[in-house]
Parts: sequence; structure tokens; C-alpha cells
Amino acid sequence: QVQLVESGGGSVQAGGSLRLSCAVSGYTNDRNCIGWFRQVPGKEREGVAAIYTRARIYLPYYADSVKGRFTISQAKAENTVITVSLQMSSLKPEDTAMYYCAAECPFGSWLDPSKYNFWGQGTQVTVSS
Repeated sequence: QVQLVESGGGSVQAGGSLRLSCAVSGYTNDRNCIGWFRQVPGKEREGVAAIYTRARIYLPYYADSVKGRFTISQAKAENTVITVSLQMSSLKPEDTAMYYCAAECPFGSWLDPSKYNFWGQGTQVTVSS
């Protein structure tokens, strides 16, 4: 059973940084995509960043709104647990949202939330001005 658990959310002032982590267990596909998405009430969920892994190759993808500010990374799997982090810097109030981690998507659908099969419960990020 695939499980995703997010951590690291919180409150920060504009210009600050936060690091989110997603622990993915039960997922053994050697080619995988894991992404970060966010959603505010009344709006659609949007893709923030994703990482595609094939063997030891890691390819990151970013939404234009976060390029240069967010960095996604994936640590080497430990006991079949994959950890994907999202380092967020120069945060803006408009980054405030519930952030979700998701796994498994068709090739090329990196930032399309409708294409992902497994989801975590989310972690709240609040950026104050």
C-alpha cells in the first residue's frame, strides 16, 4: 500500500524559507514521478514542482511561479521509503496554501494533479506580509 506523509509546513514571514518533506512508502516503481501541489480554498489544485526519477537520474520540473525560489530534491531510498523535499525560499504571501505531495503519474504529466494516483494529507504553509 502506497502511503505519503508530508511534514514541515508552518508559518513564516514574507521573504522567509520553509522546507517541506514527503515520505513515500510502499512505492517500488523504479521510474517514478513525485510532485508537490498546492491548493487554496475556492481554487483548483495547482502543480508546484515535480521530480522524475529513472535509475539514478533525477529530473526536476517547476511551475513558472516558483522557478528560482523553490527546489525539489529526492534522497536515496532508505528501506523502500523515498523522501522528496521541497525547499521554499523568498516566500510570498501568495504562496500560502495547503501543500500536498503526490506520487505516480504518466510520463510528461509532471505538474497535472489530475494525473497522479497517490496523495498525502497535506501540510499548511502560511506566509504573512
